[in-house]
Amino acid sequence: MRLLRIGPAGRERPAMLAADGTLRDISAVLPELDGAALAPDRLADLRARDPADFPVVEGAPRIGPCVGGVGKIICIGRNYAEHAAETGSELPSEPMLFSKAVSAITGPMDPVLIPRGAERVDWEVELAAVIGTEARYVPEAEAMALVAGFCILNDVSERDWQKNRGGQFVKGKSADSFAPFGPWLVTADEVPDCQALRLTLTVDGESRQDGTTSDMVFPVAHLVSYISHFMSLQPGDVIATGTPAGVGLGMDPPTFLREGQVMEATVEGLGRQRNVIGRA
Repeated sequence: MRLLRIGPAGRERPAMLAADGTLRDISAVLPELDGAALAPDRLADLRARDPADFPVVEGAPRIGPCVGGVGKIICIGRNYAEHAAETGSELPSEPMLFSKAVSAITGPMDPVLIPRGAERVDWEVELAAVIGTEARYVPEAEAMALVAGFCILNDVSERDWQKNRGGQFVKGKSADSFAPFGPWLVTADEVPDCQALRLTLTVDGESRQDGTTSDMVFPVAHLVSYISHFMSLQPGDVIATGTPAGVGLGMDPPTFLREGQVMEATVEGLGRQRNVIGRA
């Protein structure tokens, strides 16, 4: 299933993208697409229904973040070998974890805003895994059963704040609008191999990132298991699994986003984001 949330910011309602390309309003049976809705039995019940039984959504409503009520975003640093190489970094011996504030979440077509005083805002297209079942101390062999689905998350970053302002990465990762999220949550049963997906990102139509999840240092199953040994993962939590090579920081010279530019990100089978760059 391809599930999404539509409507004005803060008043989104759940919908389904049917096989015939129509949007179907599923809010009568699913008031919100949040952690509770991602439980395996809830998704199984929805999967058993005929999309034609739900009303068609007319027009072109705003697409909001694909999951509501996210509890936490856990990101993985240097998880693509080529990305580590372009930034002159060694491959980590264990996954590098950092958090991104949930207030950074925005819709997949909403503006991304350069914060006041920021000069080095960069892009990072990522595969995001969304948890559907509570996870604690999960063996790697069982980890994928706890993932409800996958979507795109762009881990937008202010590099100076991330690297030169003291403390951890969270300062450079968490400005409002720094996490375009969606457009769809594609349930895990429709993603046969999450380690064989192409990721791309363009700025003003020019290719910046073009990689594949096969380049991950630590695959998704390992990440879910690993994180669950340090903290519980709750339904609706998001793991942003790292970014491939091609970020602005790695260009010669380093190149960053400017007001008025258009950033587009894709992950194979998971849709496309399009964000116009503005200024806060």
